[in-house]
Amino acid sequence: MPNSPQKYLVTVAGPTAVGKTALSIRLAQDLGTEIISADSRQFFRELSIGTAKPTPEELMQAKHHFVNSHSISEAYSAGDFERDALALLEVLFKEHDMVIMTGGSGFYVKAVLEGLDDLPAPLPGLRESLMQKLNDNGLSPLQEEVRRVDPDFAATPELANPQRVVRALEVFYTSGTPISQFKLNSARNRPFLPINIALDRDRAELYQRIDQRMDIMLQEGLVEEAKSVIAYREHHALKTVGYREVYSYLDGEYDEKEMVRLLKQNSRRYAKRQLTWFRHQGNFEWFHPKEYDRILEYVRQQTGLQ
Repeated sequence: MPNSPQKYLVTVAGPTAVGKTALSIRLAQDLGTEIISADSRQFFRELSIGTAKPTPEELMQAKHHFVNSHSISEAYSAGDFERDALALLEVLFKEHDMVIMTGGSGFYVKAVLEGLDDLPAPLPGLRESLMQKLNDNGLSPLQEEVRRVDPDFAATPELANPQRVVRALEVFYTSGTPISQFKLNSARNRPFLPINIALDRDRAELYQRIDQRMDIMLQEGLVEEAKSVIAYREHHALKTVGYREVYSYLDGEYDEKEMVRLLKQNSRRYAKRQLTWFRHQGNFEWFHPKEYDRILEYVRQQTGLQ
């Protein structure tokens, strides 16, 4: 509609434990709007401790969407999230000129901002075969396979994501074309203008916050939470940092002390991969979370809204 006011999606991205939740809530309060979570694990009701969900108190401070929206018994992909988030934005933009989206799952953020490539459906049985290889031999052999058939994809942070590695191999063996060669989403239109903000801290400060977060998660019952959903341990959300290390401990692969060490080490490595991902996107304005006034002013300058 020519006379409709412009709509804006303010994305607050960054690594785990950097402070996205608190800053997004403060922004939502000051801008009078609502929050969409783009964290691929916070969708699931059964996962709270290991996903660092907003607390019940935080959820009351600003309206959140896609937190506790699904069950771990359901499959929910980035494509599903793209479809559902865009449908929700259509509704929210009837009441708000700005909506906030926050999360550290780069692929899910990208799905909403740009759209996903139109990739071919896998050949019958191919996904099952690749998943069996993953379950039997772990991620490393599949990563080596990807390095051979698609070195461009292998050079991205997505090489650490089992789901994306399997998808890359599916695409190659189905179409004969590397997934990195699919560039079909560049012209995808969106009914909003993006304002992309990313948060970072001094590396030592960030790593200290990550270590403290893991200590708190363990105190709050991370191991017990992992046990409660062990029947779904093959779900992608439970093959990620925070749950993967606990299951290996429960399998007797190492003792509790080693589990704690790996939880912290792998969480720090994950944060580093997240930072690499968002910096490679090239379209984020970077801030320290303590620079709130600068962030708010930046948003207002970009939108012309108060």
